[in-house]
Amino acid sequence: MADTATTASAAAASAANASTDAPPFQLGKPRFQQTSFFGRFRHFLDIIDPRTLFVTERRLREAVQLLEDYKHGTLRPGVTNEQLWSAQKIKQAILHPDTNEKIFMPFRMSGYIPFGTPIVVGLLLPNQTLASTVFWQWLNQSHNACVNYANRNATKPSPASKFIQGYLGAVISAVSIAVGLNVLVQKANKFTPATRLLVQRFVPFPAVASANICNVVLMRYGELEEGIDVLDGDGNLVGSSKIAARHALLETALTRVVLPMPILVLPPIVMSMLERTALLQARPRLLLPVQSLVCLAAFGLALPLAISLFPQMSEIETSQLEPEIARATSSRTVVYNKGL
Repeated sequence: MADTATTASAAAASAANASTDAPPFQLGKPRFQQTSFFGRFRHFLDIIDPRTLFVTERRLREAVQLLEDYKHGTLRPGVTNEQLWSAQKIKQAILHPDTNEKIFMPFRMSGYIPFGTPIVVGLLLPNQTLASTVFWQWLNQSHNACVNYANRNATKPSPASKFIQGYLGAVISAVSIAVGLNVLVQKANKFTPATRLLVQRFVPFPAVASANICNVVLMRYGELEEGIDVLDGDGNLVGSSKIAARHALLETALTRVVLPMPILVLPPIVMSMLERTALLQARPRLLLPVQSLVCLAAFGLALPLAISLFPQMSEIETSQLEPEIARATSSRTVVYNKGL
């Protein structure tokens, strides 16, 4: 009955969209094709769109109601595909897909760049003391942990101990690596003061990248032990695979290494060149605002690029999985949710 209602709504929306460029609306499906990098890139640009942070409570209720009307086949005449896609974008940006509860604004994916950029600026400040290094690394990993938890898969209960374990592991690894590298740089007698300052600016990247990997492994270690669900082409559950879990964690870990690379590597390079300009040498007070803008641009570019490397729903051949998985389906390939 629900399928019939949805089909009727789809037909109504299609009729209202004869003259628009928006693709036919599909409830719960991405607007853009996920088989190409560009399609995934456009999809994640929607996911991280900071404009959704300013959506009012009334607009959110309207968006949710519009999708409910579509689902039950009671869509009012004249509703376009563009309106439906916009409604779905708003709902997905604000509400958790499993709990339907609002995600706290700083921890939404759409808030990751606006709320994360000040932290990146802090990580890249020159002449860091031991205390400031520890503080910014701790704050960065705390923000990351909260984002991870707020956007977690909530279909299965997960003990708080796993979250705490991942958080502590990430903080300890980030702080240890950052402090250790800073000490090594300070003791390197061969470096000139200018070279030492430049090298210190690159210290946050290995610290953050290592901590990100540590965070992913510790927080999702249970998936390696229990496996993750794999689905056939029709969305039917085939079974639980530990091999697919390894692939998912590897892809996620690689994404977490690539993500901070442009954010923490490009700004130091750009700033080292900009600092030599007559404008910034004459007006040193502009250094922090300029660095903030550079970090914001790098963050805005890096986030969608990194999370677009792999499809959200990754595909794998059944021949690469456990024998029981291959026997449980006639499909040559299955898909799994790799996570973000």
